[in-house]
Order: sequence, then structure tokens, then C-alpha cells
Amino acid sequence: MDGENRIILNVGGIRFETYKATLKKIPATRLSRLTEALANYDPILNEYFFDRHPGVFAQILNYYRTGKLHYPTNVCGPLFEEELEFWGLDSNQVEPCCWSTYSIHRDTQATLAILDKLDIDTEKPSDEDIARRFGYEEAYLTGTLTRWQRFKPKIWSLFDEPYSSSYAKVISGISVFFICVSVVSFCLKTHPGLRVRCQSIDFTNTTQKCTEPLPLFFAVEHLCNAWFTLELTVRFLVSPNTLEFMKSPVNIIDFVATLSFYVDIGVNIEEKPDLLEFFSIIRILRLFKLTRHSPGLKILVHTFKASAKELTLLVFFLVLGIVIFACLVYYAEKSQDNPNNSFKSIPEGLWWAIVTMTTVGYGDMAPKTYAGMFVGALCALAGVLTIALPVPVIVSNFSMFYSHTQARSKLPKKRRRVLPVEQPRRKKVEVLTNRRMNAIKQAAGAASKMSPLNNVNVIGLALHGPSIPSIAVLHHNGPYNLQTTPGTYIYKHIST
Repeated sequence: MDGENRIILNVGGIRFETYKATLKKIPATRLSRLTEALANYDPILNEYFFDRHPGVFAQILNYYRTGKLHYPTNVCGPLFEEELEFWGLDSNQVEPCCWSTYSIHRDTQATLAILDKLDIDTEKPSDEDIARRFGYEEAYLTGTLTRWQRFKPKIWSLFDEPYSSSYAKVISGISVFFICVSVVSFCLKTHPGLRVRCQSIDFTNTTQKCTEPLPLFFAVEHLCNAWFTLELTVRFLVSPNTLEFMKSPVNIIDFVATLSFYVDIGVNIEEKPDLLEFFSIIRILRLFKLTRHSPGLKILVHTFKASAKELTLLVFFLVLGIVIFACLVYYAEKSQDNPNNSFKSIPEGLWWAIVTMTTVGYGDMAPKTYAGMFVGALCALAGVLTIALPVPVIVSNFSMFYSHTQARSKLPKKRRRVLPVEQPRRKKVEVLTNRRMNAIKQAAGAASKMSPLNNVNVIGLALHGPSIPSIAVLHHNGPYNLQTTPGTYIYKHIST
């Protein structure tokens, strides 16, 4: 019969009905292995119950029917993946028409993972988490933490986590102040109006002009670098992982910039090498230390990291266009008589191509012939298109990082804990009870066919169990008297 081939599935309170053969189309899945011995089978209602999402199951059942898996737009991507994993299906079988919408959540999860590493607006860690981070978990659990082990995390949060406390904000403000003062001082001391003639050089026998910064800048540099030295030393001593601390690019920049100051003092000669003065520019890179104090700068840095492929593609096409147009403009200007030819070689043409493709246009070099002007026009158009193509991707990445950061800042710091619920398992007693119920149904149907016993049709079913007593099924035409025996109920007809 057709009814014997059908199966009823109750998913989240909504009943779905299909054929058993339909569920056999995709083998090695949960639905293809349904049997009445499962714990979620209800013999009375003759259905299987699953406490899962009914909206997603509608698409899953349609996948069994049609062989095409579509993604419902009204559910979140991770929820859809969890449901597919529960039913034993592969998420990579989603149809191409839904794949772009479905795969968005993976980019979102990658973005959230990056934001978790940035420690932007994160919940304050517990004492156990701090002890685990510093490698003191065993000592914390046994209660044998030393005084240094207790103070080390607190000092680290003061100098490396600006938003952990009010004192940390004060130290962060001092650090930002000295960074700005150091950079401003480094720039201002090159101004001619703020320099004086060198006192240690005799200008009577030389035409050399020597100037040095005002003594004020020397004092400012000493004060700023004293703070940087103290900060770097303290952070190194209390860092949770010394190796990771030394591998950090920002810490490397801070160390090299501080070292350059002491090298500058040690090599205190009358004429410093130009190479040594050039390396002092590393102090400007201290501005990258501001990324520890500004979430926006962190987002900007990771935006460029996330857009590395697009930036690499941009550089590749720029180099390709620069080389091509430099060669073209060189031979175009050389092909005609041009006494004012500015393109003496292809390397000089490379400079012109860079300036033109980046739409800067200094005007120091320009083609004079018609062929050169045509090449210049093509070079400018190619530069605009090449630079404009990856820009929307970079802007989109920054917008994605920024929007998720704003959303995380508005979320509650603590979430309510949800306890896991163990799935029910079918007990042997329940199986035995179901068999007894089936026996009762069959006996009730055959009661009318039984021969009379003492003018009473009686079927005695001695059923001994924890919850179902023994019963008797009988036909009667009068009152009854109830006589009981242990574990058995018998109704006896009272003759009148």
C-alpha cells in the first residue's frame, strides 16, 4: 500500500511527509538510516521527531527530492552549516546560484576572527585566563602564586592595554605625548631658523657651512628617549611571551629607533657620516606605535593586510604599464625630428610613465611629437583605469572592518550561558512497552472472535511491567465485581 511507503518527520513542531524511497536517494546520511528503534521515533503517532530548524529542513528535504541544495536567505550561514552537518550533508553541494550569498558568512567569520586578535572592545579576561596567558595556570589553581606573578600581569596591562583601567589610560596618554613631541622635534630641528652655527669647527680656513640644532632640541630628545627606554624595558620584562614580543614589528621599530639615538650620542664626532644621519629617520616610524592606542589605525593596517592580493595586482599592472609606455614614448619621440626631445633613454621614460600613470604630472618631461602625445594620452587613461579598479575592494574591506567594529562595541560584553542538552536515548523498557502496546492493539481487534468462557468473553493478558498492569478484555451485559491478584486485574461478571 502507498501508506506503508510513506514516512512522517516532525521537525521543530512542523510535520513533513514524504516517501521512504525519497530518503534513500542520498545514502550515508541521517535520514537514510531511519529505523523504528531510534529514540526519537514515536510509535503512537508513527512519526520521527527532531528538535531542529524547520525552515532549513524544508530546503534539505527538497534536496532529497530534486537533488539540488538551495540556501535559504532568512537564516544565518553558520546555522545552515550546523544543520547540514547534523543531517550528514556536505555544505559544498550548494547550488551556484546561492553560493555567493551563502559564502558571505565565511568572510564575516574571518573578519570577526581578525577583530578578536586585535583585542578591540573585548571582555575583560578573568584571573584564570590571565594566569593561562602568562603560563601560571597550575600555580593559580593550586594557590601558590608569588608576588611577582601577581604583579606582572597588572604591570603588563598598564603599559600594553590602554583601555584596561584608568591608570592604563594615563600611561597611554603619556606615551602618545612623548611620541608626538619626539616626531615634532625631529622635524623642527631641520628648519634653518631653528639652527645655529657649529661651535666646534673653525671656519677661518674653510668655506664649509655647518649648523646644528638648538640645545633645546637636544634636551627634548634626551627626555623623550628616556621615557621610550623605560617603557620598552618594562614591557620586555613583563611580557607574557618574550619571543612573540621580540617578533612584533612595532616593538622592533621601537627598539631600532631607541638604539639609533644612543648610537648618535656615542658617535659624537664633528662630522657625522651621512649614512648615520639617514638611519636616524627610523625615529619617524615611532608613529606606528600609535596603532596600540588607536583602534582606527589597527583597522586601517589590517585593511591593507586583507587587501594584499588586490594591492599586489595593482602593482603588477602598474609595472607592466610603466615599462610598456616608457618604451613606446621613447621610440615615438625618436621617430620624428625633435630637437627638444626630453626622452634620452628608456629609464628616463620610466620616470615619466610613473608620474603619468599615477596622475601626478610634474611637467618636467613631456612628449613634443604627435606620436608621443598619443602615447601619453593612452598612458594617462590606462593609469586612471588601473588605479581605480582595486580601490573599491580596499574601501569595501575597510568598511567591513569598521562596521563590524562598531557593531561589536554596541554588543553586551557578557552573554547568557546556554547549557548543552543531551539528546534522549531510547531505553530497553520503552522498547518492551511499545511491543506490549502493539500486542494489546492486536488482541483488542481479535476480542470479538474469541469463544465465550462461562458466558463471558474474556482475554487474559498477564502483562507484568513497571508502568503497564495486566488487563482483561471482555464483553458484558451487567455489573461487575473487581477481584485482584498481585500484578493482575480481572473483572468477574455478577449474575443476577
